[in-house]
Amino acid sequence: MPAKNFASTRFSTLTDINTTNVRNLKLAWTFSTGLTKGHEAAPLIVNGTMYVVTPWPNLLYALDLTKPGGPLKWTYSPKPSLSSQGVACCDVVNRGAAYYKGKIYYNTLDVHTVAVDAETGKEVWKTQLGDINLGESFTMAPLVVKGKVIVGNSGGEFGVRGWLAALDADTGKLLWRAYATGPDKDVLIGPNFKPFYEQERGKDLGTKTWQGEQWKIGGGAGWSWISYDPDLDLIYYGTSNPGPWNPEQRPGDNKWTCTLFARRPDTGEATWAYQINPHDVHDYDGVNENILLDLTIQGRTRKVLAHPDRNARMYIMDRATGEILSAEPFANQNTSQSVDLKTGKINLDPSKATGFKTVRDICPAAPGGKDWQPSSYSPRTGFIYIPHNNLCMEYEGVQANYIAGTPYVGANVRMYAGPGGHRGEVSAWDPVAAKAVWTVKEMFPAWSGTVVTAGDVVFYGTMDGWFKALDARTGALLWQFKTGSGIIGQPVTYKGPDGKQYVAVLAGVGGWSGAIVSGGLNPKDGTAALGFVNVMADLPKYTTKGGMLYVFSLP
Repeated sequence: MPAKNFASTRFSTLTDINTTNVRNLKLAWTFSTGLTKGHEAAPLIVNGTMYVVTPWPNLLYALDLTKPGGPLKWTYSPKPSLSSQGVACCDVVNRGAAYYKGKIYYNTLDVHTVAVDAETGKEVWKTQLGDINLGESFTMAPLVVKGKVIVGNSGGEFGVRGWLAALDADTGKLLWRAYATGPDKDVLIGPNFKPFYEQERGKDLGTKTWQGEQWKIGGGAGWSWISYDPDLDLIYYGTSNPGPWNPEQRPGDNKWTCTLFARRPDTGEATWAYQINPHDVHDYDGVNENILLDLTIQGRTRKVLAHPDRNARMYIMDRATGEILSAEPFANQNTSQSVDLKTGKINLDPSKATGFKTVRDICPAAPGGKDWQPSSYSPRTGFIYIPHNNLCMEYEGVQANYIAGTPYVGANVRMYAGPGGHRGEVSAWDPVAAKAVWTVKEMFPAWSGTVVTAGDVVFYGTMDGWFKALDARTGALLWQFKTGSGIIGQPVTYKGPDGKQYVAVLAGVGGWSGAIVSGGLNPKDGTAALGFVNVMADLPKYTTKGGMLYVFSLP
């Protein structure tokens, strides 16, 4: 699975490549995907084969690792709808696949989940779960839990109604679907729902915290990462922003958008929920990764969930109950003053509230202190390695009118670099002390995700095309390699059939952050790509389109 394990630690136990020899890494081989949109996926390595999922048209390549250069074994093409590209808010990306019992599972942009025979590349089943005509799409990597393929939709910028669903891994049959908005029966909230904080308790809050029937087009998509605790038998995930962005058009707390959920994988039943950003006024989706850790906090071992949110706070929560243990900022931010651990309520700065007006100097910007790009955790150092952003924005709320399948945003945004002028950072975070240990600055947002190894090396890529290795304890740069295109793909490391350790990453700039390059956008229109173009106008000077897998090893 892209996150390496159910706990989403992205930690590799391999030690052949370490801090003393990583400087000797050499390019072993490459593979071109033949595509030039944003490549956000993690390569998947199973039984001597590497599987690579591309952006639209969502090809699945199988590469033979038992032979030099990883020759192509087969290609599977799901043939997604051409029109699905029109409802992708932020490039036609895909974040990867999952393997389970001889099959590769992944999602296509046109809201289908597919199962492919891992040996032959033959389609086993293909299930349609949504409707592109309503603005729904799929970009996330599924998670397979107890024979169920868990998937969630994208489309918060199109006024979709967000959901998470489970399919039977053998047949593709829909087993359950949990909506983020609507009555309790739709959200799969029942008698066993016991949220820790009072504001999350009450009947049908998924309708009562909205005006009229706005919840039907209210967002809350489940488009990012899912984690699973087998002991508690709970899956964890976050929901996205409410629609539209302009908060004056949707009075109320807008539950259950920007919310962390704990659910039973067998039934989808919610056991607790916590709304991180009620009545979200900055597009701070709650979809970021949830890393499951057992930590000693204040002398007591706690089963925790570490969630670095878009609002730039690292939430350390008891994953059995939903109690917040700490929520300190990991990136520059001025939109909130604190989080009350007793009540769970965030104290916002009223001067940064948006609506039918222009508000300047909002930090972080809409992509957050970090977006979907996943962190990693090393049990050797005890640190979480966060790839993140240093962005602020100017925000003007305008009227949004809902027309199915068209953008439903209601905001003009211009982003710019945060304090210091750099636009990205990679930080080592101590989740027990709730503070950063070291931080490395990057010219552009660190959009690739990190992977950390037992050799105490952290790998990540930059949007100007550098693939880097840092010392996990100090943050010192140990090695770097210039790729042909900016990197927004998740790095992985694996042991090959020859017994050697390899490191792999997809280069191919794009996504929301790199849309100016992959979409060929005009840098003079700063509001393009929902405001990201303004802060990335110089990116085309540093990198070009691409779609290439790079694999490295020691000589």
